[in-house]
Amino acid sequence: MQGPEYKIPENAVIAGVDEVGRGPLAGPVIAAAVILDPERPIYGLADSKSINEKKRQKLAQEIMLKSRAWAIARAEVYEIDELNILQASLLAMCRSVDALNIKPGLVLVDGNQCPEMELPVKAIIKGDTKVAAISAASIIAKVARDREMTDLDHEYPGYGFAVHKGYPTMAHIQALKQLGACPIHRRSFAPVKYLSQN
Repeated sequence: MQGPEYKIPENAVIAGVDEVGRGPLAGPVIAAAVILDPERPIYGLADSKSINEKKRQKLAQEIMLKSRAWAIARAEVYEIDELNILQASLLAMCRSVDALNIKPGLVLVDGNQCPEMELPVKAIIKGDTKVAAISAASIIAKVARDREMTDLDHEYPGYGFAVHKGYPTMAHIQALKQLGACPIHRRSFAPVKYLSQN
């Protein structure tokens, strides 16, 4: 891993948590929690956005195979619209930790906001470049969300979800103008709200 490793309490069971999907105009926000096994190191962990798709998918399989525990959770589009994207992201993070089959002693999350939970939790800015468990969480969350958006492309053709994964690319904006919003678009996001009214 590049970057300084966050100093954690000795012998603590650490869960790394990250989310994917704050920026898109469509689809859920996906979070993952990972407890790595120090006896089974995984090489090449880094921020998921800095790794190409083929390597991400390979690492995701290795993370799921070698980790002591991992879980993937989500907040749906209606929750994003009701709560706002930040609160929905924090909710998905909480759900991912709750879904772990091992209770961690400390939760480290990427970013500068801590989700509210009973466990000790610390937010680390750029944690996905500093803490291996957070990097691992970012990778499996991104692989899971990308796969889901590819599947949704078949359900809602014409928007290009398999290509842009719901992010506001020029092609996506153009498709919104032509087709209007579909059920997985986030109505609370300004481009969707505006384009749905025109």
